[in-house]
Amino acid sequence: MTIVGDGDFRYELDETWPNIPEGWELGLCSDVAVDSRDRVFVFNRGIHSVAIFDAASGDFLTSWGEGKFKQAHGIFIGPDDSVYLTDLQAHVITKHTPQGELLMELGRRDFASITVDTLGNYGAPFNQPSGVALSAEGKLFCSDGYANFKVHRFSADGELELSWGIPGTGPGEFALLHNVVVDPRGRVLIADRENHRVQVFDQDGGFIEEWADEFRQPGDFYIKDDVIFLVEQGLPIGISVLDLDGKIITRWRGPDNGIVAPHGIWGDSKGNLFVAEIGDPETGQRMRKYVKI
Repeated sequence: MTIVGDGDFRYELDETWPNIPEGWELGLCSDVAVDSRDRVFVFNRGIHSVAIFDAASGDFLTSWGEGKFKQAHGIFIGPDDSVYLTDLQAHVITKHTPQGELLMELGRRDFASITVDTLGNYGAPFNQPSGVALSAEGKLFCSDGYANFKVHRFSADGELELSWGIPGTGPGEFALLHNVVVDPRGRVLIADRENHRVQVFDQDGGFIEEWADEFRQPGDFYIKDDVIFLVEQGLPIGISVLDLDGKIITRWRGPDNGIVAPHGIWGDSKGNLFVAEIGDPETGQRMRKYVKI
C-alpha cells in the first residue's frame, strides 16, 4: 500500500487503474484531463492518441485521434467539456468535441514559426507549443513552449490578441514554457521548467511574481478549490500541493511514492488525482490514480 501526502491531502495509490483493453498499450502518457462526467482523457503517444476511461472503475470507454497527432503534449478540458490538444511536432493547438470532432485549429500545421528573425523579434505562434488553458472569460492562453519562449493570448474564437516573453532567466523571460494555467484570481501561471520556477502574470502579460527555490523542473498544473497541484519533473520527481500564494501545503517525491516520470496531472469530482507518466515502458509509461482518503 502506497500512501502519499498529509493532512487534508492524503491519497492512496490505486495500482489497478486503468483497465487497458486486451492487446492494447498506452504510449508515452503525456497529459491527462477529466471532464464534467468524470471521464478521464489520456493524451498519449501510442496508436490510440486520446484514450478515455471511467474515473471510478478504470473501465475503457472509447478512443479517438488515431493517426491524427505527431507528438501528443498538452490537454485541457473546458467547462463545456470541449477538449483542447497541443501537438508539439505538428505545431498546432486544436479544439474538439468530447467525441473528437475538430472545432478549431490554431497555428499553421506542420510549420514551425521562426524562433527569432533578423530584427530580433521572437516567436509568432507556434514553434513546438506545449500547453493551453482557458480564462473564466473563455480566452485561450498558450505556452509556446520548447522553441519560441512565448505566451500567446487568443480570443475564444481563435484571434491572436497578445504575445509576451523572450528567452532568459529574468522576470518575464523563459527557458522552457512547459505548461500554463489560469488560477481563480485570473492570473496566468507558467511552468518555466528549465528555470526551475513558476512565473505569475496578469492576463496582459504583466509580471507579478515568481515562485522559485522550492521546485525542480515544474511541468504541469491542476487547480481545484483554490489549491494548486504541481508536477515536478526534476530530481527528486514528485507532486507539490500549493496554496494560491505558492506556499507548499504538502508534497510527495521519489519512486517510493508511486511515480517515476510525471508529466501531467488532473483530478475528478471526488478529489482523486490522475498522473500521466512519460518514462520507460516498464516503469513509467503509464497512468497513475491517487485515491483521496
